[in-house]
This record gives sequence, structure tokens and C-alpha cells, in this order.
Amino acid sequence: MVKVAVSGAAGRMGKRLVSLAASDPELKLVGALEAPGHPDMGKDAGLVAGIGEIGVKIIRKLPAGADALIDFSAPEATLDRLEEALKMGLAAVIGTTGLSEEGVSRIEAAAGRIAIVFSPNMSVGVNLLFKIAPRVAEALGGGYDVEIVETHHRRKADAPSGTALALARGIAEVLGRNLEKTGVYGRRGKMAGRSAEEIGIHAVRVGDVVGEHVVIFGNTGERIELVHRANTRDAFASGALRAAKFVAGKPPGLYGMADVLGIE
Repeated sequence: MVKVAVSGAAGRMGKRLVSLAASDPELKLVGALEAPGHPDMGKDAGLVAGIGEIGVKIIRKLPAGADALIDFSAPEATLDRLEEALKMGLAAVIGTTGLSEEGVSRIEAAAGRIAIVFSPNMSVGVNLLFKIAPRVAEALGGGYDVEIVETHHRRKADAPSGTALALARGIAEVLGRNLEKTGVYGRRGKMAGRSAEEIGIHAVRVGDVVGEHVVIFGNTGERIELVHRANTRDAFASGALRAAKFVAGKPPGLYGMADVLGIE
């Protein structure tokens, strides 16, 4: 049985992680963490998640005895939790998006000391899309226009999504393009026509959409679309719990969901 601690346990993702972990016979929830001063501090994590008491209170610091930390919180909070995990030699699953280059570098450096699964999206379906989209781009060649449209709920803080950026990077790599130079983030104006090598990335924020990504390849006379829609946050939570089972006990290193799923 893998013992897990969930950071951001009172958040939207954290509640689903707590709920699914509590019902998984292969997992034991031993820690539910939140920032100091959070209004749910000290409450039973199960009650906060809406599943009834589970005997695990929301606390500030990582408890002893966990095998893996799961973190879907905010960038600064994630890096603070990572320091705690390093001190305890604890494996980590990080799904936080919006991290700066410095933040990503810190995670990569930490992976020299502990095992970390780090992915912009923990969904099994999205990680298949990460593999499929570059293969489609490579097969079609550089003559097809590439556009990525992502849609999320109105409260999502970062744009474009980490998933959209990961898709764009994978496609740019196989097409031999530098995304820093060819990426276009939305268009406006009378001179908004696209160039041949552009990769368009567009963010939509509306209502309570959990997550939708559409990769469009278009040429004269035809269009190919790869679509992934997450209907509930359970798509990400179940993937993260699967990652926790994978990473617990692994040697230090930076792993991705492709490693977790065994996708080459």
C-alpha cells in the first residue's frame, strides 16, 4: 500500500484527490495539506471533500511516514512543498501549471535527489494526445497550418494552459521549428493573417469548463482535428494517483506520465 499526502487538499483538485485516494485499496491517505491560515485548517479532509470523516485532518506541514507527495497547488506553494519533500527524501507528483523557468529548473534539480513525476497534465487521454499530435504533424509535414485552442473555467490563472504549450512544443520539435519564434498567441488587427510556419495557440476562459484541447491541422480542402475533453477533474486526479503508485520507491529522477503509462 502506498501512503500519500495531498497538498492543496481543500482546493478543487485536492478534494477529488482526497476522495479518490480514500476509496482506493492500494493507497492510504496519511496527509492533507493547506497553506497557513486557510479556513479549512484543522478540519477533517473527508468532510471538506464531501465524503464524510476519514480521520485525516488538514494540516500545514508534511507528516512523517508518507511515500509520495501529490501537489496541484500554486507555483510558489509547490516549490515550498518540494523543499519539504527534499528534506524528508519523499517522492513527489507535481501537476501544478504556470511555473516559471526558474521553478521548472528547481524541480529538475530536485529530481537529482528524489523521484519526481512532473507533467502539465496527468490525464491518461491527454498524455496519449501528447504522443499522437507530433506523429500526425510529422506525417503531414510542414505544409499544414497548425492551431491549438484550449478552453478552461473562468478561474484558471495561467494562459495558455501548460497542456497547450506542451502540445505546441512537441509539434514544433518534429517540424523543426523554434516555438519562441513561430508561436502566435491570439490574433488581432488588419494584418492578422498567418505565416506558413506559425503555430497558433489560443486560450478561452468560460464558465466551469474543466478542460478542453483541440489541435487543428489544416490545408486547402481539408482539416484534421484531435480533440480531448475532460468532463470532470477525476481524469486528472486518477492519473495523479496512478503516478503516485508508480513513483513511490523509485530511484531519483525526473519522470513523466509517459513513464507512468509505459508509453514509448
